[in-house]
Amino acid sequence: MSSFRSKKIMFVGGKGGVGKSTSAAALALAIAQQQRTCLIVSTDPAHNLGDIFHHTMKQGKVKLAESLWGVEIDPAEESKRYIDSVKDNMKGMVKSHMVEEVHRQIDMASASPGAEEAAMFDKIVSIVLEESDDFDHIIFDTAPTGHTIRLLSLPELMGVWMDGMLERRKKTNENYTQLLNDGEPVEDPIYDVLMERKKKFQSVRDILLDQSQTGFIFVLNPERLAILETKKAVDQLKQHDIHAHTLIVNKVLPEHADGRFLAQRREQEADYLHEIDQTFPDKMLIRIPLYEEDINTIEKLSIISDRIQDSIRKET
Repeated sequence: MSSFRSKKIMFVGGKGGVGKSTSAAALALAIAQQQRTCLIVSTDPAHNLGDIFHHTMKQGKVKLAESLWGVEIDPAEESKRYIDSVKDNMKGMVKSHMVEEVHRQIDMASASPGAEEAAMFDKIVSIVLEESDDFDHIIFDTAPTGHTIRLLSLPELMGVWMDGMLERRKKTNENYTQLLNDGEPVEDPIYDVLMERKKKFQSVRDILLDQSQTGFIFVLNPERLAILETKKAVDQLKQHDIHAHTLIVNKVLPEHADGRFLAQRREQEADYLHEIDQTFPDKMLIRIPLYEEDINTIEKLSIISDRIQDSIRKET
């Protein structure tokens, strides 16, 4: 199994509360400590990258440590920006008396299910295409599992939708050409915009499906619901030809944790760890212990990044 150290782009997902953002931050720090430039991007509405690194992250990219930058994407703001850009693209494409109605329809569409994910994916597309040349690695700290699945399956779904839109525009243009334009091709800026977006989505889809460039990592705890949700997520991604090869098993009770209560918890946890081994036999498993204190400084985060690097070295 090839190490994810070679991946240009990595997505880190998982059930809420498993320590996903901390794991993503530790992975990013591990990369940066190897003198490789890294950008960590939070797409989770419950942002805490700024809290982990003690930085305010409201003004675009922020330097978090040597060779490490971070950015938090606000889903609500990104959705508004996305809708505004759609309205701007429509300028000059529809007659002036239709603009108000077109804007009303766009505003209605912006409130529909999936609109926010579409806006977020549009931003991810831009980051992948615009930032790849400036960083050795880009890590996306994604929202909880269900949101992540929808987000990563959008390239395929939007590709099908765009193909349908392009085909309808093509037929419409052919009818206009034959009936109204004496056989001369009709200029169609909407068709051109759709075609450009299709090319962008296709190029990013190719990157996401290229296992030599992109890796997918799930974080889970040794608990029943986390195991079930992770298995479901891994299987759903596989349906879209997206394969997760690495799992971070977080908050494992350390051997030195004492007391009767913890002894009983450790006994139950042993069963779950065995279940993880049996459920994901082909995955690289990185175990991170439960620590006595919150991971709220770079020094403490470095302890986890060291564990990640040790696991990688043992695996390879």
